[in-house]
Amino acid sequence: MVKQSLARNIVGIIGNVISFGLFFSPAPTFYGIIKKKSVEEFKPDPYLATLLNCAFWVFYGMPFVRPNSTLVYTINGIGIVFEVVYLTIFYIYTTNKARKKLVLYLFIEAIFFAAIVLITMLAVHGTTKRSLIVGVICDIFNIMMYVSPLTIMAKVIKTKSVRYMPFWLSVANFLNGLCWTTYALLPPFDIYVLISNSIGAVSGLVQLILYACYCSCNGENIEEDDHEMKPTSIHEISSSERDRA
Repeated sequence: MVKQSLARNIVGIIGNVISFGLFFSPAPTFYGIIKKKSVEEFKPDPYLATLLNCAFWVFYGMPFVRPNSTLVYTINGIGIVFEVVYLTIFYIYTTNKARKKLVLYLFIEAIFFAAIVLITMLAVHGTTKRSLIVGVICDIFNIMMYVSPLTIMAKVIKTKSVRYMPFWLSVANFLNGLCWTTYALLPPFDIYVLISNSIGAVSGLVQLILYACYCSCNGENIEEDDHEMKPTSIHEISSSERDRA
């Protein structure tokens, strides 16, 4: 039992490190925004979604919702800090109209999160029922984030080029999903961490398979679009594809 607990903690810590890398991945983009003093065509939507996702996972990891989940709420607490910093930078360098929208979205998110917290704490009793409600919500948001690169995968197949699907980001997504899937399978078993992260591991694996299939074709059209900015994080992948839609 002690060995299983130790193994779970080790896997969870590795998952924390990889998740930290994913949270940090948009940093170069925001450094560029600060240097240019403009958000250009970047959208805040992915960061707003990630902020709410992290908030729910922090709530899920609390002892009164899901006991023995310290490593879940610690990394997502760090994620909240990252997203707040990114959104603050976005707020500073965007237009007045976009600022008003950003504040409105944050207000709606705050109301929604507060409502779920109040309902869970006041109307639902026992960690089993509470973890069910919050866990399902967490899974919905997590799955949405993990499947967001599907449009990029379709583009890779269509163009036979992986230039818009960063290799190391795909590796990080696969390892992140794999680590948290392993963490969920070790006692105490956590079905809610398992569901979304197993989907994430499969999504990451498919991205790597596509990369292996089409990376040889990648050099054909590189010079043609050499000056286009490539996405550097999962946030930017989902945002850039939404802009093209």
